[in-house]
Amino acid sequence: MTITMSVHGAAHTVTGSCYLVDTGEARFLVDCGMFQGAKTVKQLNYEAFPFDPESIDFVLLTHAHIDHSGLIPKLVKHGFSGPIYATRGTIDLLSCMLPDSGHIQEFEVEQLNRRNAHRGRPPVTPIYTVDDAEEAMKSFSPVSYDDWVSPHAGIRARFWNAGHILGSASIEVEIATGNEELRQLRMLFSGDIGPEVKSFYTEPESPKNLDFLICESTYGNRERPDVTLHDRREMLAREVNEALSDDGVLVVPAFAVERTQEFLADLFELIGSGKVPHVPIFLDSPLAIRATKVFVDHADELEDGHAFRKYMNSQILRTTETVQESMGIERFKGSHIVVAASGMCDAGRIRHHLKNHLWRRNSTVLIIGYQARGTLGQFLLDGAKAVRIQGEEVKVRARIRQLDVYSGHADGSSLARWVEDRAPIKRGLFLTHGEEESIEGLHERLSEMGLDGERIVEPMLDDMFDLTTEAPGPRARPVARRLEPEDVGKPDWHNEMSELWLDVAEEMEQAADNRARKVIIRRLRRALKND
Repeated sequence: MTITMSVHGAAHTVTGSCYLVDTGEARFLVDCGMFQGAKTVKQLNYEAFPFDPESIDFVLLTHAHIDHSGLIPKLVKHGFSGPIYATRGTIDLLSCMLPDSGHIQEFEVEQLNRRNAHRGRPPVTPIYTVDDAEEAMKSFSPVSYDDWVSPHAGIRARFWNAGHILGSASIEVEIATGNEELRQLRMLFSGDIGPEVKSFYTEPESPKNLDFLICESTYGNRERPDVTLHDRREMLAREVNEALSDDGVLVVPAFAVERTQEFLADLFELIGSGKVPHVPIFLDSPLAIRATKVFVDHADELEDGHAFRKYMNSQILRTTETVQESMGIERFKGSHIVVAASGMCDAGRIRHHLKNHLWRRNSTVLIIGYQARGTLGQFLLDGAKAVRIQGEEVKVRARIRQLDVYSGHADGSSLARWVEDRAPIKRGLFLTHGEEESIEGLHERLSEMGLDGERIVEPMLDDMFDLTTEAPGPRARPVARRLEPEDVGKPDWHNEMSELWLDVAEEMEQAADNRARKVIIRRLRRALKND
């Protein structure tokens, strides 16, 4: 009996998590996430799955974040008809997140098709719609932490608290092999592992003594400051006070689920203690508003959930559901705080607020979450002097600040300790869900701790592995790749084109006169012809 695992996402990139396990008698997915970041990678969301959705028997879902769950409606739309196992917290979050994702796709495709019509290009269709997402929600089956479920003969799974977001889990899988030497194959899919400092959860839990561990490496090469919850709030207080001085405005691109709720909890704690000014706070994200209600409903499961429920009823928290309410924020005078999605600045209402504030010297943009390569948020952190938002050039004069203490992911040393605690890992450790430097950093750290380097595997997109081979550790089997490794997890030609346009515009603006501008144009034309 041969058991294989194919890595169809989160391979040398942090998005698109999707693992296909084939036992010969059953085929199942762990996660079915959407790709985010550079356009070349995001294009994979529109293409056919590298497997037949009708052939999948069931899905195990680690948590609700869109990079782990976002293609589930597409999976159902294209023929998957089995159950999807997830915790109740995950299901409740997805009841608002997946329809919201469908709405964003419908809206953005509608805008794109208007532009395509003007350019004489054919129309495109959304990956899925709101209706598709609501239909997919009928496939979910709730599971509890620590309880075994048996989705198929010879396979059982158990969900462990991952401490990442509400309902997040690491998933333990046991597969009967029919082999006398290896009667059961024990695997653990980490999902996303939460950090040691969190407002709402206890530390992550999961089993030991595994054959295979599939582990995220988002911050595998990073070390965060060793801060307590009190330290984190003091750091936030300094950023808020500086941003709001001189009638300043603080704009916070925030992931709608978990990051927004943690940030608001800290902010209200600081306001209540008088450490930051009592100013209006606009929560400008329909998804974040609905997700916050889910957190309030699950407050009894959160540490200090009673205080969180009280904060969310504060009079200074103003929620803006409609587009008109969102647009109206820019008419507000005086200091205020705007929290809007998306967290990487590439979609949603945050783009409108960035267009309105990036050029203002008394505005501050505070980045509190992970920024994938090729995203607008990463370009701002890299010090871009101008950016393009919805086809328009916007000068960057606002203060760009980063507070890297709100991440939902463990840092390198915490991940390494978590992996070490799962020992022994008998056959192989896969490092996924990270960009190249992060994977290499965690690989090196684990090797220094004594793990056998030959058993540490760094999968590329669409690699397939035989999990029953007698060789020490798994071996990749070649399959057709949708993208070459050099096109994954890196800025693509769309990013380079955008930078080129901005560079050309800056050169033209700084040219001494019209004659000098014509010289620049002639040089560009010659370069194009010579190429």
